[in-house]
Amino acid sequence: MLVALAMGFACGLPLLLTITVLQAWMKEAVGLPYTAKFLWAPFLDRYTLPFLGRRRGWLLVIQIALIMAIAGLGLTDPEGNPWMVAFAAFVVTFFSASQDIVVDAYRREDLPDEELGLGSSLYVNGYRVGMLLASGGGLIMADHLSFAIVYLIMAGCMLPGVMTTLLAREPEMAAGIPNSLREAVLDPLIEYFSRDGAIWILAFILFYKLGDTMASAMTIPFYLDIGFSKTEIGAVVKLFGFWATIAGSLIGGIIMIRLGINRALWVFGFLQAISTACFALLARVGYSVPLLSGVIGFENLSAGMGTAAYIAFMASITDKRFTATQYALLSSLMGVPRVLASAPTGFLAKSLGWESFFIVCTLIAIPGMLLLLKFAPWRQSSVRGI
Repeated sequence: MLVALAMGFACGLPLLLTITVLQAWMKEAVGLPYTAKFLWAPFLDRYTLPFLGRRRGWLLVIQIALIMAIAGLGLTDPEGNPWMVAFAAFVVTFFSASQDIVVDAYRREDLPDEELGLGSSLYVNGYRVGMLLASGGGLIMADHLSFAIVYLIMAGCMLPGVMTTLLAREPEMAAGIPNSLREAVLDPLIEYFSRDGAIWILAFILFYKLGDTMASAMTIPFYLDIGFSKTEIGAVVKLFGFWATIAGSLIGGIIMIRLGINRALWVFGFLQAISTACFALLARVGYSVPLLSGVIGFENLSAGMGTAAYIAFMASITDKRFTATQYALLSSLMGVPRVLASAPTGFLAKSLGWESFFIVCTLIAIPGMLLLLKFAPWRQSSVRGI
Protein backbone atom coordinates (compact mmCIF):
# COMPACT_ATOMS: atom_id res chain seq x y z
CA MET A 1 0.00 0.00 0.00
CA LEU A 2 2.89 2.36 0.79
CA VAL A 3 4.40 1.52 -2.60
CA ALA A 4 1.08 2.38 -4.31
CA LEU A 5 0.99 5.75 -2.50
CA ALA A 6 4.61 6.61 -3.34
CA MET A 7 4.28 5.55 -6.97
CA GLY A 8 1.08 7.59 -7.30
CA PHE A 9 3.01 10.66 -6.09
CA ALA A 10 5.76 10.01 -8.63
CA CYS A 11 3.19 9.73 -11.45
CA GLY A 12 1.15 12.79 -10.45
CA LEU A 13 4.03 15.25 -10.11
CA PRO A 14 5.26 15.35 -13.75
CA LEU A 15 1.72 15.60 -15.17
CA LEU A 16 1.12 19.06 -13.68
CA LEU A 17 4.68 20.17 -14.48
CA THR A 18 3.72 19.93 -18.16
CA ILE A 19 0.26 21.46 -17.71
CA THR A 20 -0.27 24.01 -14.89
CA VAL A 21 3.31 25.18 -14.26
CA LEU A 22 4.32 25.08 -17.91
CA GLN A 23 1.21 27.09 -18.82
CA ALA A 24 2.53 29.85 -16.59
CA TRP A 25 5.78 29.74 -18.54
CA MET A 26 4.44 29.22 -22.06
CA LYS A 27 0.91 29.07 -23.41
CA GLU A 28 0.81 25.55 -24.83
CA ALA A 29 1.67 22.24 -23.21
CA VAL A 30 2.48 18.96 -24.90
CA GLY A 31 0.09 16.25 -23.66
CA LEU A 32 -0.23 13.78 -26.55
CA PRO A 33 1.74 10.91 -24.92
CA TYR A 34 -0.80 10.65 -22.07
CA THR A 35 -3.55 9.73 -24.53
CA ALA A 36 -1.41 7.66 -26.93
CA LYS A 37 0.57 5.64 -24.39
CA PHE A 38 -1.08 2.38 -25.49
CA LEU A 39 1.03 2.58 -28.68
CA TRP A 40 4.29 1.66 -26.90
CA ALA A 41 2.85 -0.22 -23.91
CA PRO A 42 3.23 -3.62 -25.71
CA PHE A 43 6.99 -2.99 -25.87
CA LEU A 44 7.07 -2.76 -22.05
CA ASP A 45 5.05 -5.99 -21.76
CA ARG A 46 7.27 -7.89 -24.18
CA TYR A 47 10.80 -6.99 -23.10
CA THR A 48 12.46 -7.41 -19.70
CA LEU A 49 15.67 -5.55 -18.84
CA PRO A 50 18.55 -7.59 -17.33
CA PHE A 51 18.19 -5.98 -13.88
CA LEU A 52 15.46 -5.54 -11.24
CA GLY A 53 12.88 -7.57 -13.19
CA ARG A 54 10.17 -6.99 -15.77
CA ARG A 55 8.53 -3.99 -14.09
CA ARG A 56 11.10 -2.39 -11.76
CA GLY A 57 13.87 -2.48 -14.39
CA TRP A 58 11.85 -0.39 -16.83
CA LEU A 59 10.57 1.80 -14.01
CA LEU A 60 14.08 2.69 -12.82
CA VAL A 61 15.29 3.57 -16.33
CA ILE A 62 12.18 5.63 -17.06
CA GLN A 63 12.36 7.51 -13.74
CA ILE A 64 16.02 8.43 -14.23
CA ALA A 65 15.24 9.63 -17.76
CA LEU A 66 12.25 11.57 -16.37
CA ILE A 67 14.41 13.33 -13.76
CA MET A 68 16.87 14.37 -16.47
CA ALA A 69 14.04 15.50 -18.75
CA ILE A 70 12.40 17.64 -16.04
CA ALA A 71 15.75 19.24 -15.19
CA GLY A 72 16.39 19.81 -18.90
CA LEU A 73 12.99 21.43 -19.34
CA GLY A 74 13.96 23.99 -16.69
CA LEU A 75 17.09 24.91 -18.66
CA THR A 76 15.26 25.79 -21.88
CA ASP A 77 14.37 29.33 -22.95
CA PRO A 78 10.66 29.85 -23.85
CA GLU A 79 11.26 33.35 -25.20
CA GLY A 80 14.38 32.68 -27.26
CA ASN A 81 13.67 29.11 -28.35
CA PRO A 82 10.03 28.11 -27.81
CA TRP A 83 10.35 25.03 -30.05
CA MET A 84 13.03 23.62 -27.76
CA VAL A 85 10.69 24.15 -24.78
CA ALA A 86 7.92 22.31 -26.62
CA PHE A 87 10.27 19.44 -27.46
CA ALA A 88 11.56 19.22 -23.87
CA ALA A 89 7.97 19.24 -22.57
CA PHE A 90 7.10 16.45 -25.01
CA VAL A 91 10.04 14.39 -23.72
CA VAL A 92 8.83 14.89 -20.13
CA THR A 93 5.30 13.82 -21.01
CA PHE A 94 6.59 10.79 -22.94
CA PHE A 95 8.58 9.49 -19.98
CA SER A 96 5.82 10.50 -17.56
CA ALA A 97 3.24 8.52 -19.57
CA SER A 98 5.68 5.60 -19.76
CA GLN A 99 6.03 5.68 -15.98
CA ASP A 100 2.23 5.59 -15.69
CA ILE A 101 2.14 2.48 -17.90
CA VAL A 102 4.63 0.56 -15.77
CA VAL A 103 3.23 1.71 -12.42
CA ASP A 104 -0.31 0.73 -13.41
CA ALA A 105 0.97 -2.70 -14.49
CA TYR A 106 3.01 -3.06 -11.28
CA ARG A 107 0.04 -2.23 -9.07
CA ARG A 108 -2.20 -4.75 -10.81
CA GLU A 109 0.40 -7.52 -10.64
CA ASP A 110 1.59 -6.85 -7.09
CA LEU A 111 -1.76 -6.48 -5.27
CA PRO A 112 -4.25 -9.33 -4.84
CA ASP A 113 -7.71 -8.62 -6.24
CA GLU A 114 -9.26 -7.97 -2.82
CA GLU A 115 -6.68 -5.23 -2.12
CA LEU A 116 -6.90 -3.48 -5.51
CA GLY A 117 -9.54 -1.05 -4.23
CA LEU A 118 -7.52 0.31 -1.32
CA GLY A 119 -4.30 0.19 -3.34
CA SER A 120 -5.90 2.18 -6.15
CA SER A 121 -7.27 4.76 -3.71
CA LEU A 122 -3.83 5.28 -2.17
CA TYR A 123 -2.30 5.54 -5.64
CA VAL A 124 -4.89 8.19 -6.59
CA ASN A 125 -4.19 10.12 -3.39
CA GLY A 126 -0.45 9.99 -3.98
CA TYR A 127 -1.10 11.17 -7.54
CA ARG A 128 -3.10 14.15 -6.29
CA VAL A 129 -0.45 15.12 -3.74
CA GLY A 130 2.15 15.04 -6.52
CA MET A 131 -0.09 17.22 -8.68
CA LEU A 132 -0.62 19.65 -5.78
CA LEU A 133 3.13 19.92 -5.21
CA ALA A 134 3.78 20.50 -8.91
CA SER A 135 1.00 23.06 -9.44
CA GLY A 136 0.67 24.91 -6.14
CA GLY A 137 4.24 24.44 -4.91
CA GLY A 138 5.74 25.10 -8.33
CA LEU A 139 3.85 28.36 -8.81
CA ILE A 140 4.62 29.58 -5.28
CA MET A 141 8.34 28.88 -5.75
CA ALA A 142 8.27 30.57 -9.16
CA ASP A 143 7.43 33.85 -7.40
CA HIS A 144 10.75 33.68 -5.56
CA LEU A 145 13.03 31.57 -7.76
CA SER A 146 13.72 31.25 -11.46
CA PHE A 147 11.80 28.62 -13.42
CA ALA A 148 15.08 26.81 -14.03
CA ILE A 149 15.62 26.35 -10.28
CA VAL A 150 11.95 25.39 -9.76
CA TYR A 151 12.21 22.60 -12.31
CA LEU A 152 15.53 21.40 -10.84
CA ILE A 153 13.83 21.19 -7.41
CA MET A 154 10.89 19.34 -8.91
CA ALA A 155 13.28 16.92 -10.62
CA GLY A 156 14.75 16.24 -7.18
CA CYS A 157 11.24 15.57 -5.84
CA MET A 158 11.14 12.50 -8.10
CA LEU A 159 13.83 10.80 -5.97
CA PRO A 160 11.29 9.22 -3.53
CA GLY A 161 9.84 7.43 -6.55
CA VAL A 162 13.27 6.10 -7.49
CA MET A 163 13.88 4.91 -3.92
CA THR A 164 10.48 3.18 -3.93
CA THR A 165 11.40 1.37 -7.14
CA LEU A 166 14.69 0.16 -5.66
CA LEU A 167 13.18 -0.99 -2.35
CA ALA A 168 9.89 -2.48 -3.58
CA ARG A 169 9.54 -6.16 -4.45
CA GLU A 170 9.20 -7.31 -8.04
CA PRO A 171 5.78 -8.82 -8.82
CA GLU A 172 5.69 -12.48 -9.75
CA MET A 173 5.76 -12.88 -13.53
CA ALA A 174 2.60 -14.44 -14.94
CA ALA A 175 2.88 -17.58 -17.05
CA GLY A 176 2.33 -17.14 -20.77
CA ILE A 177 3.77 -13.63 -21.22
CA PRO A 178 4.36 -12.55 -24.87
CA ASN A 179 7.32 -14.17 -26.63
CA SER A 180 7.34 -11.70 -29.50
CA LEU A 181 6.34 -8.11 -30.11
CA ARG A 182 3.58 -9.33 -32.42
CA GLU A 183 2.10 -11.38 -29.56
CA ALA A 184 2.44 -8.39 -27.24
CA VAL A 185 0.36 -6.25 -29.64
CA LEU A 186 -2.28 -8.74 -30.81
CA ASP A 187 -2.76 -11.20 -27.92
CA PRO A 188 -4.03 -8.57 -25.42
CA LEU A 189 -6.75 -7.53 -27.91
CA ILE A 190 -7.66 -11.13 -28.79
CA GLU A 191 -7.81 -12.10 -25.09
CA TYR A 192 -9.97 -9.13 -24.13
CA PHE A 193 -12.50 -9.30 -26.96
CA SER A 194 -12.93 -13.06 -26.50
CA ARG A 195 -14.61 -12.38 -23.13
CA ASP A 196 -18.34 -12.24 -22.57
CA GLY A 197 -19.55 -8.65 -22.35
CA ALA A 198 -16.28 -7.10 -23.54
CA ILE A 199 -18.06 -4.39 -25.57
CA TRP A 200 -20.42 -3.61 -22.69
CA ILE A 201 -17.45 -3.07 -20.37
CA LEU A 202 -15.90 -0.60 -22.84
CA ALA A 203 -19.23 1.23 -23.02
CA PHE A 204 -19.35 1.34 -19.24
CA ILE A 205 -15.84 2.87 -19.07
CA LEU A 206 -17.03 5.57 -21.47
CA PHE A 207 -20.30 6.40 -19.70
CA TYR A 208 -19.76 5.75 -15.97
CA LYS A 209 -18.32 9.19 -15.18
CA LEU A 210 -19.64 11.11 -18.21
CA GLY A 211 -22.35 13.04 -16.35
CA ASP A 212 -20.00 13.87 -13.47
CA THR A 213 -17.32 15.00 -15.95
CA MET A 214 -19.76 17.21 -17.86
CA ALA A 215 -20.90 18.91 -14.67
CA SER A 216 -17.31 19.42 -13.47
CA ALA A 217 -16.34 21.05 -16.78
CA MET A 218 -18.71 23.98 -16.12
CA THR A 219 -18.47 24.46 -12.35
CA ILE A 220 -16.11 27.47 -12.33
CA PRO A 221 -18.28 29.54 -14.76
CA PHE A 222 -21.30 28.42 -12.71
CA TYR A 223 -19.81 29.62 -9.39
CA LEU A 224 -18.85 32.97 -10.88
CA ASP A 225 -22.22 33.40 -12.56
CA ILE A 226 -24.22 33.00 -9.35
CA GLY A 227 -22.05 35.48 -7.47
CA PHE A 228 -19.18 33.71 -5.71
CA SER A 229 -15.89 35.61 -5.60
CA LYS A 230 -12.60 34.14 -6.82
CA THR A 231 -11.38 34.06 -3.21
CA GLU A 232 -14.42 32.06 -2.10
CA ILE A 233 -13.98 29.69 -5.03
CA GLY A 234 -10.30 29.24 -4.25
CA ALA A 235 -10.86 28.65 -0.53
CA VAL A 236 -13.92 26.41 -0.74
CA VAL A 237 -13.69 24.71 -4.13
CA LYS A 238 -9.96 24.25 -4.48
CA LEU A 239 -8.61 23.93 -0.93
CA PHE A 240 -11.55 22.37 0.92
CA GLY A 241 -12.52 20.36 -2.17
CA PHE A 242 -9.01 18.92 -2.49
CA TRP A 243 -9.03 17.45 1.00
CA ALA A 244 -12.59 16.16 0.52
CA THR A 245 -11.42 14.32 -2.60
CA ILE A 246 -8.44 12.84 -0.73
CA ALA A 247 -10.78 11.68 2.04
CA GLY A 248 -13.23 10.26 -0.50
CA SER A 249 -10.54 8.19 -2.21
CA LEU A 250 -9.30 6.80 1.10
CA ILE A 251 -12.81 6.04 2.42
CA GLY A 252 -13.72 4.50 -0.92
CA GLY A 253 -10.69 2.20 -0.78
CA ILE A 254 -11.58 1.01 2.71
CA ILE A 255 -15.22 0.44 1.75
CA MET A 256 -14.14 -1.58 -1.29
CA ILE A 257 -12.39 -4.08 0.97
CA ARG A 258 -15.79 -4.73 2.56
CA LEU A 259 -18.09 -4.45 -0.47
CA GLY A 260 -15.84 -5.53 -3.31
CA ILE A 261 -15.24 -3.52 -6.48
CA ASN A 262 -18.52 -4.37 -8.25
CA ARG A 263 -20.83 -3.31 -5.43
CA ALA A 264 -18.69 -0.24 -4.81
CA LEU A 265 -19.28 0.81 -8.43
CA TRP A 266 -23.03 0.71 -7.76
CA VAL A 267 -22.88 2.62 -4.46
CA PHE A 268 -20.32 5.23 -5.55
CA GLY A 269 -21.99 5.73 -8.94
CA PHE A 270 -25.28 6.48 -7.20
CA LEU A 271 -23.55 8.96 -4.86
CA GLN A 272 -21.88 10.65 -7.85
CA ALA A 273 -25.26 11.15 -9.51
CA ILE A 274 -26.79 12.58 -6.32
CA SER A 275 -23.84 14.95 -5.88
CA THR A 276 -24.35 16.24 -9.45
CA ALA A 277 -28.02 16.85 -8.67
CA CYS A 278 -26.92 18.95 -5.68
CA PHE A 279 -25.52 21.53 -8.11
CA ALA A 280 -29.06 21.97 -9.44
CA LEU A 281 -30.14 22.72 -5.86
CA LEU A 282 -27.34 25.29 -5.53
CA ALA A 283 -28.45 26.87 -8.84
CA ARG A 284 -31.97 27.25 -7.47
CA VAL A 285 -30.90 28.66 -4.08
CA GLY A 286 -28.18 30.92 -5.48
CA TYR A 287 -25.37 32.53 -3.52
CA SER A 288 -24.80 30.69 -0.24
CA VAL A 289 -21.32 29.90 1.07
CA PRO A 290 -22.54 27.25 3.57
CA LEU A 291 -24.50 25.46 0.84
CA LEU A 292 -21.54 25.75 -1.54
CA SER A 293 -19.31 24.16 1.10
CA GLY A 294 -21.76 21.31 1.61
CA VAL A 295 -22.19 20.67 -2.11
CA ILE A 296 -18.42 20.79 -2.76
CA GLY A 297 -17.68 18.51 0.20
CA PHE A 298 -20.23 15.92 -0.91
CA GLU A 299 -19.33 16.17 -4.61
CA ASN A 300 -15.59 15.78 -4.04
CA LEU A 301 -16.08 13.02 -1.48
CA SER A 302 -18.25 11.00 -3.88
CA ALA A 303 -15.99 11.79 -6.85
CA GLY A 304 -12.98 10.51 -4.90
CA MET A 305 -14.84 7.30 -4.09
CA GLY A 306 -16.03 6.85 -7.68
CA THR A 307 -12.59 7.44 -9.16
CA ALA A 308 -10.96 4.93 -6.81
CA ALA A 309 -13.54 2.27 -7.74
CA TYR A 310 -13.27 3.14 -11.44
CA ILE A 311 -9.48 2.71 -11.47
CA ALA A 312 -9.60 -0.45 -9.35
CA PHE A 313 -12.18 -1.91 -11.73
CA MET A 314 -10.03 -1.25 -14.79
CA ALA A 315 -7.04 -2.88 -13.09
CA SER A 316 -9.12 -5.91 -12.06
CA ILE A 317 -10.22 -6.72 -15.62
CA THR A 318 -6.70 -6.81 -17.10
CA ASP A 319 -4.93 -10.08 -17.81
CA LYS A 320 -1.62 -10.21 -15.90
CA ARG A 321 0.19 -11.46 -19.00
CA PHE A 322 -0.54 -8.18 -20.81
CA THR A 323 -1.19 -5.78 -17.94
CA ALA A 324 0.69 -2.81 -19.38
CA THR A 325 -0.99 -2.98 -22.79
CA GLN A 326 -4.56 -3.65 -21.65
CA TYR A 327 -4.49 -1.08 -18.84
CA ALA A 328 -2.95 1.56 -21.13
CA LEU A 329 -5.74 0.97 -23.65
CA LEU A 330 -8.44 1.18 -20.98
CA SER A 331 -6.99 4.27 -19.29
CA SER A 332 -6.67 6.02 -22.67
CA LEU A 333 -10.33 5.21 -23.26
CA MET A 334 -11.09 6.63 -19.80
CA GLY A 335 -9.93 10.03 -21.07
CA VAL A 336 -12.48 10.08 -23.91
CA PRO A 337 -15.36 11.33 -21.69
CA ARG A 338 -13.31 14.46 -20.91
CA VAL A 339 -13.19 15.20 -24.65
CA LEU A 340 -16.86 14.35 -25.13
CA ALA A 341 -17.81 16.51 -22.15
CA SER A 342 -15.84 19.59 -23.18
CA ALA A 343 -17.64 20.09 -26.50
CA PRO A 344 -21.37 20.43 -25.66
CA THR A 345 -21.34 21.60 -22.04
CA GLY A 346 -21.09 25.34 -22.67
CA PHE A 347 -23.85 25.20 -25.28
CA LEU A 348 -26.10 23.10 -23.03
CA ALA A 349 -25.59 25.35 -20.02
CA LYS A 350 -26.40 28.46 -22.04
CA SER A 351 -29.44 26.89 -23.70
CA LEU A 352 -30.95 25.17 -20.67
CA GLY A 353 -29.91 27.35 -17.76
CA TRP A 354 -27.82 26.13 -14.85
CA GLU A 355 -30.50 24.20 -12.97
CA SER A 356 -31.72 22.24 -16.00
CA PHE A 357 -28.13 21.68 -17.17
CA PHE A 358 -27.17 19.94 -13.94
CA ILE A 359 -30.37 17.88 -13.99
CA VAL A 360 -29.42 16.69 -17.50
CA CYS A 361 -25.91 15.81 -16.24
CA THR A 362 -27.52 13.76 -13.48
CA LEU A 363 -29.70 11.87 -15.97
CA ILE A 364 -26.68 11.16 -18.20
CA ALA A 365 -25.28 9.05 -15.34
CA ILE A 366 -28.15 6.55 -15.72
CA PRO A 367 -26.84 4.63 -18.80
CA GLY A 368 -23.50 3.98 -17.11
CA MET A 369 -25.25 2.62 -14.03
CA LEU A 370 -27.62 0.44 -16.08
CA LEU A 371 -24.64 -1.14 -17.88
CA LEU A 372 -23.58 -2.60 -14.54
CA LEU A 373 -26.63 -4.87 -14.77
CA LYS A 374 -25.08 -6.46 -17.84
CA PHE A 375 -21.69 -7.49 -16.49
CA ALA A 376 -21.58 -6.70 -12.76
CA PRO A 377 -24.94 -7.29 -11.04
CA TRP A 378 -25.07 -6.61 -7.31
CA ARG A 379 -24.99 -10.28 -6.29
CA GLN A 380 -22.05 -11.16 -8.56
CA SER A 381 -18.65 -11.29 -6.85
CA SER A 382 -16.53 -10.57 -9.93
CA VAL A 383 -16.89 -9.36 -13.49
CA ARG A 384 -17.79 -12.02 -16.01
CA GLY A 385 -14.97 -13.25 -18.15
CA ILE A 386 -12.31 -12.66 -15.48
